[in-house]
Amino acid sequence: MSTLVFAHHIDGSFPKGVLEACSYGKKTGAEVTAVTYGSPSDEELNKLAAHGASKVLKASAVTDPDEGQMSKLVAAAADSCGANTVICCMDLVGKAVAPRISARMKAGLVSGANALPEGDGIRKPVFSGKAFATERVTTAKKVINLIPNSIPVEASDAAAAVEEFSAEVGSRRITVKDTKKRSGSIALPEAELVVSAGRGLKGPENWGMVEELADLLGAATACSRPVADIGWRPHHEHVGQTGVAIRPNLYIAIGISGAIQHLAGVNQSKVMVVVNTDSEAPFFKAADYGVVGDAFEVVPKLTAAIKAFKG
Repeated sequence: MSTLVFAHHIDGSFPKGVLEACSYGKKTGAEVTAVTYGSPSDEELNKLAAHGASKVLKASAVTDPDEGQMSKLVAAAADSCGANTVICCMDLVGKAVAPRISARMKAGLVSGANALPEGDGIRKPVFSGKAFATERVTTAKKVINLIPNSIPVEASDAAAAVEEFSAEVGSRRITVKDTKKRSGSIALPEAELVVSAGRGLKGPENWGMVEELADLLGAATACSRPVADIGWRPHHEHVGQTGVAIRPNLYIAIGISGAIQHLAGVNQSKVMVVVNTDSEAPFFKAADYGVVGDAFEVVPKLTAAIKAFKG
């Protein structure tokens, strides 16, 4: 059984979700080949091998491709190595590319997989994470779009066997006029720890204690939709059904009531901790741990306790 992983990169660096896709393929018992483009460094290419890819196909001539070109590249690579399964990371790129690959290869698509296959079934969350479904693909080929932070990964010291690969991908049809880079060193979809806050902080001038706690934990910062809408925080930090869906190991929500739209984007977190003055806030029903109290008292004490523990 041969599996192909689409390894897209951001400014030459492979997102964590791509490395998870390589590990996912390896854990299925398949021979994993990764396909990428442009000129990632040898160090980055070795990460693919360290996480499960036995071979890397690099299309150096394909630079800055759009989603259509990416899908053509992956389909050609799958045909070249005889792969009957393609795995993508379900981030913004994977959401755009996986359906195109599926259509081009006439392959069944499982979008949102979060567990290794069991027999011929693949599990995925449905109804905004309120339940799980097992999907079975009956086509000869299949495409799996893997949700980030779904499976643990273990890296080895393997080095990549890199082969140059060429494919006709046509001309770019989408023009990007402007790109706004996110602030912060940790991308929300990849973050294992997230500290988030809402209108309970009363104003953007109070976000310092959230950022201090996040820095202390090595976490990403996030916010509720109202906070982003009124301009307290940038929109790329908005988590929820209409923002970024996240699945960290730990999600700390400070001053967020827990509207259903917010919960739909964070309820796949492994552990949720809520700090709120309102004991009837909906978030407490979903949380693993809850603190009924004023954030301006609780968060500084929590920060001090973590500093003492680390010290």
